[in-house]
Amino acid sequence: MTDNADRYLTAARRESTQRRYRQALEHFELVWGGLLPATSETVVRYLADSAERLSSSTLRAHLAALARWHIRQGFVDPTKAPQVRDVLRGIQALHPHMPRQAEPLQLTELSRCVEWLIAQEAGLTDAAMRGHRRDRALILLGFWRGFRSDDLCRLRAETIQIRAGEGMQLFLPSSKTDRDHRGRSFFVPALRRLCPVQAYEDWIAVTKIQHGPVFRALDRWGHLSEEALHPYSVPRILSRALIRSGVDADRFSGHSLRRGFATWAARNGWGTKALMDYVGWRDVQSALRYIEPDMPFGEFKKRSSDNGRVEQ
Repeated sequence: MTDNADRYLTAARRESTQRRYRQALEHFELVWGGLLPATSETVVRYLADSAERLSSSTLRAHLAALARWHIRQGFVDPTKAPQVRDVLRGIQALHPHMPRQAEPLQLTELSRCVEWLIAQEAGLTDAAMRGHRRDRALILLGFWRGFRSDDLCRLRAETIQIRAGEGMQLFLPSSKTDRDHRGRSFFVPALRRLCPVQAYEDWIAVTKIQHGPVFRALDRWGHLSEEALHPYSVPRILSRALIRSGVDADRFSGHSLRRGFATWAARNGWGTKALMDYVGWRDVQSALRYIEPDMPFGEFKKRSSDNGRVEQ
């Protein structure tokens, strides 16, 4: 296979997916002591030995990595054997795991965080305020567009256009659900408060970025990197801003921005179809995992009275 072919094959797979596959193979070989190529009997033993330490979703991801390795190397895929699937189903039945979800970031917490970032800019030089402006633009854009961490890190300045008084148009070249890398255009509206467009313009004003990644690493002196932020940096940036603004950050992760917007939209009357189209979800189940419903139990919903007692 030529170097060019290898380059395009690598580009076809997301960096995060490749990383997870490498980690899965390392766990199978180095941690558990398995040998490649593997047999279906070996894979069954691997699943059984790992059942109490790894969740069933993690084991499924490891099976996908093993399957891909065998197919690419020209071997029979051992994960397709009926006994492998039966053991995985048994593990799911005997070791159920409640899926962990990040808590949605509410508008009050978002406001508190952004207001603190703006207040800290007073009297700072352009270099010193870059961190505050980057974090504000990152958080507001992530919230109001419901972007994932890696979506934010893929944004490029040359594909973003500001429409005065309206908002901005941006192009995302690829995403988690865009496996064909066709890309998608998004519109971000200008808002009266907590405006992501104004935050983006403020960030560009102190960095003069015209080409390349929008969100980049900064050193302690405010010097700008040429490389895009790593997606792992987004939850750390959010957590740091929340903590410094006095918000308990332990409840939140990078997904809290996406879940926060979905919850806000649902509570403000957005229909499921409109929300799916705006965020980019392809199926209803994906959308519902992010929404925190406010169910109308009416007179049966418990409420606190003026004297602190709970009434029905």
